[in-house]
Amino acid sequence: MYDTVLLPTDGSEAMETVVEHARDIAERRGADVHVLYVVDDRAFLTLDDDRIPEVTDGLQAEGERATDAVASDFDAAAVSVSTEIREGNPADEILAVADERDADLVVMGSHGSDPTRNMLGSVSQKVVTLSSVPVLTVDIADADSSAGDN
Repeated sequence: MYDTVLLPTDGSEAMETVVEHARDIAERRGADVHVLYVVDDRAFLTLDDDRIPEVTDGLQAEGERATDAVASDFDAAAVSVSTEIREGNPADEILAVADERDADLVVMGSHGSDPTRNMLGSVSQKVVTLSSVPVLTVDIADADSSAGDN
């Protein structure tokens, strides 16, 4: 049922919980995992043109650290893993990669924990709404706040 799992990461410590879910599914199903980091180019709208290359390079480096860290976790579990870094709107890129990689499942974190607002964060909300494959969202709001306590 699940041969390819797409795991978008933002590089935060809170992703550990999401990785655990994806690893469990991949190990049980013998699935391959594709780890994706998206450099959100919407942040560039307010930058001076001469600053964009510097910021892009920094975000690309963060993406490499994030995907390498997640990939090493899967390597240690003997799960087949590949990584990719893209630039663009995160939700749009996640949906595109899910389609291009023929993903059977997307496993991603969600920051949305305030019940008076959307149940999911804006990126995960869009992915859940528009994805042609199942999406497992893992609430990382508590993990985000406790990561800042360290």
